[in-house]
Amino acid sequence: MSEFKNMKSLVIYFSRADENYAVGYVNKGNTEYIAEYVRDIVGADLFKVEPLIPYSKEYNKCIEEAKQRVGNAPIKNKINDISQYEVIYIMTPVYWGSFAPEIETAIKDLDFTGKIVRIVTTHEGSGLANVVEDIKKICPGATILNDNMAIKGTECVNSRNKIENWL
Repeated sequence: MSEFKNMKSLVIYFSRADENYAVGYVNKGNTEYIAEYVRDIVGADLFKVEPLIPYSKEYNKCIEEAKQRVGNAPIKNKINDISQYEVIYIMTPVYWGSFAPEIETAIKDLDFTGKIVRIVTTHEGSGLANVVEDIKKICPGATILNDNMAIKGTECVNSRNKIENWL
């Protein structure tokens, strides 16, 4: 286990159930499994980013809706203060080479000064895409580590050991 295990941690994540690419209809989104594994392993707090207006249950309709929300994706609840945390895990599916639009809404006004940020993406072939670079742009003052992780959506449910090794 790394030096991060004993640090106060927060997972900020977006995850969507219903029809997902390559896995079909699911009751829990792929990224949520990863967030819960990190919570269980390092004792992190969780903050699930939820859209104010739910997405369609159908994958193709959902991605069209998400395209319309880039730069303006209202969310149900916002976290306003991350000062008590040392490590922030940001987790998102890859949407068009970047993070889910709601992630930007959730993190863009937070003070990341002195925070360690670790990023996890879920995908079906995009890897980390541009997520790390895009998060760097909206998290000034953060130390974004180079050990970020990308996990195929079809592997998320069974990735606990992979997460333990990463942590």
